[in-house]
Amino acid sequence: MRIVFLFSAWLLSFGVMAAPGDVATLDRSTWPEQLNNPTLFDVASRAEILMFARVLLASESLDEPALAQRLGLRKINLESVNNLRERLWQRLLANYNFAQRSCDQDASFCFLVEDMDTLRQQAAKFQVSDDSYYIKWSEPSRLFHAQYLDEQLRKAALFPQVSSEVDRFGDYERNGDGMHDRLFLLTFDSAANVAPDNTDWVAQYLRKSNMSGTFFVLGKDIQTRLAERSVASLQATYSTQCIGVQGWEFRSHSHWQDWQDSVHRSVELVKSKLPENYVPLFRPPEGQRRSDAESFFKAQGLQVALWDIDAQDGAGKLKGSASAQRVLTLMLLWRHGVINFNVKQDAVKTAMPWLITQTAQSGIGWEDCQDAFR
Repeated sequence: MRIVFLFSAWLLSFGVMAAPGDVATLDRSTWPEQLNNPTLFDVASRAEILMFARVLLASESLDEPALAQRLGLRKINLESVNNLRERLWQRLLANYNFAQRSCDQDASFCFLVEDMDTLRQQAAKFQVSDDSYYIKWSEPSRLFHAQYLDEQLRKAALFPQVSSEVDRFGDYERNGDGMHDRLFLLTFDSAANVAPDNTDWVAQYLRKSNMSGTFFVLGKDIQTRLAERSVASLQATYSTQCIGVQGWEFRSHSHWQDWQDSVHRSVELVKSKLPENYVPLFRPPEGQRRSDAESFFKAQGLQVALWDIDAQDGAGKLKGSASAQRVLTLMLLWRHGVINFNVKQDAVKTAMPWLITQTAQSGIGWEDCQDAFR
């Protein structure tokens, strides 16, 4: 409680007026087609890209005070916000170019987009007619993207005073930006909950599906497990999976005096007990880490592992179905990236299987955890 109180007070010192709005999710049943081939994945992808581009463009008409009010903040880092917008536009253009390669097979949501100017022009006039096959999807999608955009803009508005996954501090930090089109990586945070811990279930499900994921563990959790069970048992749990660290405990690593020891102790424990699974990756809890940590991480041979697609399945947030549908919508929008689930929330036990089933014939791929972040 003391940590939560101090962090809350610290946020207020930067002018936070209100908590973030509702977490974005979209009922995928509003979309009238199954993603049962790569072309139909592209159709849905083009639609989500254009809708997000529409709300992103609209947000640019707000001046700084109006944007701050919309985000529930007294002050915003406008430079950070504009940097984020520029990155979003670049990724939208690249993704639409990938998605329109199948326009000769299905022309739905295919418009003339040759460069950034034409993408912005199409975004400005994008709408779905009342008699469209896709009309039931249109307004729910617009609301989803408006909420999701606000989530991202709010993080950018607070960056770097409040660090998050919205931006990187250097090339020692990685997310899914550099991944190939249609390729995704599953990752699992330990988060703060002690129970339930669904690691055994998730790892077994992945093995049965011939898949792998990266589990970011807390050193304290591994120590507790080793007190209860053998090293061999723990190794069996994580068989064929990858393990990175999230620190000794789930706590912000941006204002913790012993953050370096937290990382170092966790790494040494995992490397010594689970050497076959260990990968040199540190995931900062809630994305919070120091901006001046490059020399430390490079000296330790570590990369900071961020993410692009957040299931928002933490305590008090989205449940299984809503979480899964959020992730699928963001997969269509971003077309590649690192997905972040919370392994200590039961939502993952329904969300992940649903997601894998829904995309089984869509032409996407799941990155092997040993090949990621290289």
